[in-house]
Amino acid sequence: MHRRAFAIGVAFTVLAAPSSGRGQSAGRVHRLAILSPSTQSAERGAAASRIPAALRHLGYVEGQNLVLERRSAEGQLNRLPGLARELVQLRPDVILGIGPDAVRAAREVAGRIPIVMFAAVDPVAQGWVASLARPGGTLTGVVIAPDSRLAGKRLQLLREAVPRATRIAVLSTSEPQSSAESRMIQEAARGLDVVVLPVEVKGADYGAAFAQIVTGRAEALIVVASSILNLDRQQIMDLSTKHRLPAIYQWRVHVEEGGLMSYGSDIEALSQRAATHIHRIFKGAAAGELPIEQPNIYEMAINLKTARALGLTVPPGLLGRADRVVE
Repeated sequence: MHRRAFAIGVAFTVLAAPSSGRGQSAGRVHRLAILSPSTQSAERGAAASRIPAALRHLGYVEGQNLVLERRSAEGQLNRLPGLARELVQLRPDVILGIGPDAVRAAREVAGRIPIVMFAAVDPVAQGWVASLARPGGTLTGVVIAPDSRLAGKRLQLLREAVPRATRIAVLSTSEPQSSAESRMIQEAARGLDVVVLPVEVKGADYGAAFAQIVTGRAEALIVVASSILNLDRQQIMDLSTKHRLPAIYQWRVHVEEGGLMSYGSDIEALSQRAATHIHRIFKGAAAGELPIEQPNIYEMAINLKTARALGLTVPPGLLGRADRVVE
């Protein structure tokens, strides 16, 4: 079931029509480098696969007028700087950085090569750009979530789905953005009749993390936005089901692959925005003159099959607000 996604927060900046280019020849082949922390198999349905698909709709066909150079860190973030250097040596027209760690690694070595970011990070606070409206320099792109509002919203939706849950675990990693979201959830829980149990995955030991969750008598789970947790999402969803833990995730793909709930940005719309930025740079636009986009459309998805497996009855009011329901 699909419904029109509801809008929250700051509206997208309206993009001008793509420029016709400066000295671009009709037969030019463009080279796009994609730097990602995940494995390529985990990128199915994610930005690293959706953005090239969106570029195809803009007329860029791999093997014809587009060369894609992909480097994936397989979940090992310390590999990103070396992979970024490899990509720079290939002299791409644009580097697409997926996630804040990939963007950070690309910025260190890219020089004058434009970077399009797709990440849950505040680039102004990081000192990467002067402002979202006028970034300056060589960085532009898309911010997945503009502020902390999603943390509290996921807590609210999970409690609505599981009213009995008074102890809620928060699964995070040592990534700065992941740890920050965990803290935001704890702050959002203040004043509510709920105990938050923060659990950090260490060394990809999900067995130990879930043992801690079970020992803490958690009745539900929030999985924070994280490149690493997205990479390992199947393990997390399997363990959540094994321990009968209702869980909420970031992306709709989690629900389509068996997770209970998700609430986050519309990844397809954001991918199209990122592709438009890449297209405009290919045509001669300066990255620093392209505003960094923020989402104004968020979507909630619910998997009823998973709910039944957990013995959970989703309240009709919540179900009626879902933008996507997997039967």
